[in-house]
Amino acid sequence: MIYPSEFEDKLGFVQIRQKLKSYCLSDAGAAWVDRMRFSSEVDFIRVLLKQNVEFLQIIEKGEPFPARHFFDPTEWLAKITLEGNWLEAEEFLNMAYSLETILACKTFLGKAHELYPELFKLAEPVTVTAALAKTIFEKIDDKAQVRDTASAELGKIRKRLREEQSRLRKLAEQIFRTAVEEKWVPEGALPTIREGRVVIPIQAEHKRKLKGFILDESATGQTVFLEPTEMLDANNEIRDLEHSEKREVVRILTELTNAFRQELPALKTAYQFLAQIDFIRAKAKLSVEIQAEHPVIEKQPELVWYTAKHPLLYLSLKGKREVVPLNIELDQQDRLLLVSGPNAGGKSVCLKTVGLLQYMVQCGLLIPVSERSRVGIFQDILLDIGDQQSIENDLSTYSSHLRNMKTFMQSANSRSLVLMDELGSGTDPNFGGAIAQAILEELLKKRVWGVATTHYYNLKLFAGQRQGIRNAAMRFDDMNLEPLYVLDIGKPGSSFALEIARKIGLPQHTLQEAEKLVGKDLAGFEKLVRSLEKEKQALSEKTKKMERQESDLKQSLARYQSLSADLETRKKEIINKAKEEAANLLKDTNREIEKTIRHIRANQAHKQETKKVRKNLQDLTQRVEVQPKKEPVRTAETLKEGDRVRIIGQDSSGVILSIQGKNATVQFGELKSVTKLDKLEKITGAIEKEMATRLRTSGINVFEKRSNFSDTLDVRGKRVDEVIPLLDQFMDTAILLGQGELKILHGKGEGVLRKVVRDHLKRYKEVASANDEHVERGGDGITVVVLK
Repeated sequence: MIYPSEFEDKLGFVQIRQKLKSYCLSDAGAAWVDRMRFSSEVDFIRVLLKQNVEFLQIIEKGEPFPARHFFDPTEWLAKITLEGNWLEAEEFLNMAYSLETILACKTFLGKAHELYPELFKLAEPVTVTAALAKTIFEKIDDKAQVRDTASAELGKIRKRLREEQSRLRKLAEQIFRTAVEEKWVPEGALPTIREGRVVIPIQAEHKRKLKGFILDESATGQTVFLEPTEMLDANNEIRDLEHSEKREVVRILTELTNAFRQELPALKTAYQFLAQIDFIRAKAKLSVEIQAEHPVIEKQPELVWYTAKHPLLYLSLKGKREVVPLNIELDQQDRLLLVSGPNAGGKSVCLKTVGLLQYMVQCGLLIPVSERSRVGIFQDILLDIGDQQSIENDLSTYSSHLRNMKTFMQSANSRSLVLMDELGSGTDPNFGGAIAQAILEELLKKRVWGVATTHYYNLKLFAGQRQGIRNAAMRFDDMNLEPLYVLDIGKPGSSFALEIARKIGLPQHTLQEAEKLVGKDLAGFEKLVRSLEKEKQALSEKTKKMERQESDLKQSLARYQSLSADLETRKKEIINKAKEEAANLLKDTNREIEKTIRHIRANQAHKQETKKVRKNLQDLTQRVEVQPKKEPVRTAETLKEGDRVRIIGQDSSGVILSIQGKNATVQFGELKSVTKLDKLEKITGAIEKEMATRLRTSGINVFEKRSNFSDTLDVRGKRVDEVIPLLDQFMDTAILLGQGELKILHGKGEGVLRKVVRDHLKRYKEVASANDEHVERGGDGITVVVLK
């Protein structure tokens, strides 16, 4: 159930329909927009949304889906249905073109049925073949004329007609020449056609000098148009042949229409598919324009939305300022939300956003929310908004509100969504507030879902104390007295009535009198609300700061753990290698000592032999002893701010930011480090070459990459899923090589690839700017990227 009957007008869905119609390529597609209705069938809604998503993917990939000859066949099919009727040649030609489009759509979806399964299901019932279009083209040419070859009789008639027209032309030229010689013809005049017959223009005073029939005269009466007697038979013959031609053409078209009457069921199915595809394409086009996503669809009522935007507000402010997104959460425990806050603070926009987006989803449209949002399905949406005063029914604004509330309490249930703007307003505040509270109590008992807006003090207290309903406030900048349009759930909002009145410029004594009349309790409540607002804002900022710091700490810890694990692994490898070498040396040493002992015993410690053996042991000692590595002698060098340096023995390079005494602050990538000056060395050409050599030996040949690198990447014709890896590889290499300016060719088209490329480039901190190329060198078909 949708209530009231003007529901779509009040929420702005009429404008959504108009937008969709503007994207349709045919009246048949627009008719589907008119037939679009609210549904509570979960599976049906999911199918509609999946169709929308699939066509959105086709648009984003820039695939060549047919977009021409989307004709409305309503009149054609009506003519074909009637016996003895026929389609005109132009109608048949347009039908042939549209049949080709239908077959092209079916072929496209058939080849990509795994990517677009729901759209392919729509194409499966289509049974028309290319033979139908071929039949039409055999009879009718591309100028919407029946071909001479359409029948043997038509060919004969047209041949005789051309012969008679040639004979008549020659005869007319001969008579006209004579008339000119006799000076009967007005100067500059030529033979012409009157009533479908060739005539000669003759001056009125000479009309008796040429035998024939006067068919017409000029406006002044000075010239008559005369059909000479000699041309009468030829004109009659031509007229007769033209009638014969027309009868034969009608016969051919009637015969062709009769043939298509046999295919009427298949034609209706095919054109229904074409109109439906046109409608789905329009929905996808709208999704692109409002940046819509596919949220999670739940069977049961639920409303957990992130970054929701009012689509019409987004379109109206596009290019002017950003729309503040709405985060809202209703669940089984708290089904009702009471929104309060100052006038013009966004309460009604919040309410309309909820109603419009929920209605759009249940009509099968994607909506501008985060894709992680959860949207439940409701059986009813009931709305009470705006001034509903009725002179015809003798109803005041408040009476009409009460009538709506009566409908809500009678009809709403646990699967209904009610939307109530300025609840309780329009009458005495004391009685209006009490009645509004009683209505909320009744709706809570019926477990109804909904959003209501109010200024009433008692309703805010009620929402703070009663289970099942929550307070919410539209945030307001009380320093500048400007609305922030941010919804805060969990606390009531202040109306800021006195502050706004003070800003407008009401006299101070008037405001003081108003404060007295309001009373200390209510004024104190307003101040408490604002105080809580400030504290919550400060707490929110601190929380965000701590979250950022925690994130940075986690990243640093992850880097430390990674480096620590790497060092531990390398340490184990070095120790194992050293142990292995030591074991081998020990084995060689033992073997040599044993050999020496045996030699001495065998030669009974002969002096010469003993010297020889001792020399062999000294040689072994020199092999075993580890020679201390000589440190390279460093010459004193002066380091200054801005020098590019590295820590001695490491490959990471950085830039000196400042020097204080013997310490220097160095920027290594994203990290700043304070390091002793004697631990640093300035990067010279030789050192840079050494670092590059190490990179090359570790698998990265910098010089080879630099020599093979092109500063231009061409992604034209690529799909989105192909572009991202190519762009990442291109950017990584460019950053590694220290490039300054890059170009990415993506073409113009519908701007999909350009948007994908530029959105992805925003993720690179190294990118300083990404703009269009000069208009003479490609304009918005090329993105010029400047690296920091």
